[in-house]
Amino acid sequence: MDTVEQVERPWVLRRWPAVAGAAMAAFAAWGMESGADVAPIVTASAFLYLGAAALQRRKAAWPMFAVSFVAVGLGSYLEGVNATWVMLALAAVLAVYGVVRGALRPPWGLPLQAAALIVLAAAALVAVEADQTVAGLLVATGLLAHAAWDTYHHRTGRVVVRSMSEFCAVLDTLLAIVVLVVTFA
Repeated sequence: MDTVEQVERPWVLRRWPAVAGAAMAAFAAWGMESGADVAPIVTASAFLYLGAAALQRRKAAWPMFAVSFVAVGLGSYLEGVNATWVMLALAAVLAVYGVVRGALRPPWGLPLQAAALIVLAAAALVAVEADQTVAGLLVATGLLAHAAWDTYHHRTGRVVVRSMSEFCAVLDTLLAIVVLVVTFA
């Protein structure tokens, strides 16, 4: 019987989530004038984890990312639309759905993800109203904290698929660096 040689895929194909995260960070940073401009991304980072936990499907993180992408886009282009509040409203609906479906267990699922969303959304809401330095520090801190969150979830394989946690860790880290540069340059 012939053995099939396993051909190693190029690095870019193995690490596509990291490459996509870097591209998304560049897209999000384009034209940024202060950390407040990307504050809703701090909320979005936790929103997609909550959505996956509420639906009890790790793969649901990618559709939740798409929803957050639309919310952030609408918030950027429509006056009077705050993407953080939109995602919080959607998260409340998802959380109720998750509770009804019994997603309160395990405790690192919906309960912990809801707590993280509340903390990160609060930071995003304060950042939008704060002066440029405070906004930059809040957003960068929120992004770096979430990058650590992503790393933990990537290592444990919990809540979201690894491709999402890798994507998000790169996005959060690079965007936090850009926010700090814009804030202090």
